[in-house]
This record gives sequence, structure tokens and C-alpha cells, in this order.
Amino acid sequence: MAYTNAQARQQLLDTMAAATEPIGYALMSLGEAYEQLDESSADRLEQELFRPVQVAYGRLKRTHAEFAARHGLPGRTFEQATLGAPSHGVKGFLDNAMEAIGKADSELATLQDSMLPVEVGDPELRAGLEEVRTILGDLRGRARQFMRTLGR
Repeated sequence: MAYTNAQARQQLLDTMAAATEPIGYALMSLGEAYEQLDESSADRLEQELFRPVQVAYGRLKRTHAEFAARHGLPGRTFEQATLGAPSHGVKGFLDNAMEAIGKADSELATLQDSMLPVEVGDPELRAGLEEVRTILGDLRGRARQFMRTLGR
């Protein structure tokens, strides 16, 4: 069976959506961690983790929407994530967030490795994916550093 450009584009959109959802979950987890911290630590968490995740989330949503629009495909509305069961304090929320970030990064890495973004010939898409992966790649180290210095 031949693989069409329309199928490839839809697969790209579906994979981007699958990566966007865990980033939204990570944002919610970081927001919950923020609420449990003192003002100084909360400000650090916001600057070092929340804002970069927020930027990655927004960039991936925008990349998704712009790609869909460029190719006449239906866009998607991303619903706010829900956390489910309570976590085990700040560390638990950070662990959940970083696990979700790892899942999103893995989805995007698999997409990039598939060469599908190159095959559909969309440089804006490739640039958006690269930007998001660059942001996500730095977050686990930042989270470890944040936990190491928490309360100091």
C-alpha cells in the first residue's frame, strides 16, 4: 500500500499531539509543586522549570496549528491536563513532570528519527520540533539541580 503525503502529514500531526499532551501534564505538575513551595523557591521553580516547559508547550502547539493550516488539515484544541491522584510533595510533582517531559521528548525524537518531517518537506515544522527538543533536553538536569538546592 502506498504511503501518501496526506497520511504522512496526518501522522505528523498525531505524533505532535501525542507529545503535546504530556507537556501539558508536566505544566500542571509543576504548577502544583509551585503551590507547595515558599516564595523564593517557587520563583526559582517558575524561572528554571515552569517557564521553559510553558515555552515548549506553546511552541509545539503553535507548530502543530501552523503545520495543519499550511496543509489544509484540521487543527486541534488541546484540553487542560488533569493530574489524577495526588503526588508525594514537591519531589513527587517534579518527578511526574520530568517523566512526562521524557515521554514527550521520546515521541519527538522518534518522529525526527523517522525522517518523516524531511519527507514532507516542511522546514518550519522541522525548526519547531528542533526548538522544542532543545528546550526539553535541558529540563531533567535543571530539575535535579533544583531539587539538590531546594531549601538552601
